[in-house]
Amino acid sequence: MFAFGAGKLIAVPQFDSQGTLIANPTPVLLGAMQDVSLDISVDLKMLYAAKRFPIAVGQGKGKIELKAKYADINGGVIGSLFYGKLPTAGIKGLVSDFAASVPAASTYTITVAPPSAGTFVSDAGVWDAATGVQLTRVASAPATGQYSVSVAGVYTFALADASRAVLLNYEYSAVSTTAQTFNLTNDLMGFTPSFSILMRQQTPDGKTLTVKFNRAVSGKLALPFKSDDFTVSDFEASVFADNADNIGWMCLQ
Repeated sequence: MFAFGAGKLIAVPQFDSQGTLIANPTPVLLGAMQDVSLDISVDLKMLYAAKRFPIAVGQGKGKIELKAKYADINGGVIGSLFYGKLPTAGIKGLVSDFAASVPAASTYTITVAPPSAGTFVSDAGVWDAATGVQLTRVASAPATGQYSVSVAGVYTFALADASRAVLLNYEYSAVSTTAQTFNLTNDLMGFTPSFSILMRQQTPDGKTLTVKFNRAVSGKLALPFKSDDFTVSDFEASVFADNADNIGWMCLQ
C-alpha cells in the first residue's frame, strides 16, 4: 500500500496521575493532524570471535516512539494525556484588554462584569488605552496613574484620571456545563498517566492501515505560539507493554 496524508490519531486515557484506572475515559483526538512519525527500534547485540564480522546477532532492548504535530488545540491532550487529570465542568479564564473609561464624576470606579455571569478572581493589570503606559496598583486612595481593586472586581481611580480610557485585564471563573477545566497539581514522582493509542492511515485507493498500542506515556508536549502563523503543537509518546505483556496490534486491509 502507498500511504498519503497524516491520517488520524486518537488516544484513550487509562490511568490518571495517581495511577488510578479511569472507569469512563473520554477519548482525545489530536485534530488537524500535520504529520505523525512512528519509530520502532531495537538494540542489536553482536557476538564476535576472532574474525572481523559477528558470528551471531540477537535483538536486545527495544522501544517504540511516536511523534505527532497537530494544529487543533485540545485541553484533553494537556490535561488528560500529559498530566493525567480528569476535567471538571466550569470556566477559568482571562479577560484581556477590556476597554473602559473612568467615570467623569462621582466615585471614579469601574465594576467589571465577567463573561458568562462569572466571578472576578484577580487583577491582571491596567493600561492606558491611548499611551500604552501601565498604571500602578495600590492598596487604596490612588493618585494619578494609579488604581486599586477590590475582591469584588471594583476598580477605583484617581480624581485626576476622570474620563481616562483604560484597558482592564483580569482573571475570572464561571459556571458552565460545556467548558472543561483541568487543575494541574504538583504530584509525587513515579506515578505516570498512561493511555492507549489508535492510529489510522488510508491510501488513495481506499486501503487502510490501523495500528493500536495498548499503553503509552507522553514525555514531551510543546505549544509553539507564533505572532504571524498558526500554532502547530508537538506531541511525543513512548509505548510499553500492558499487564498482559501485549504491545498492541497492526492491521492492513
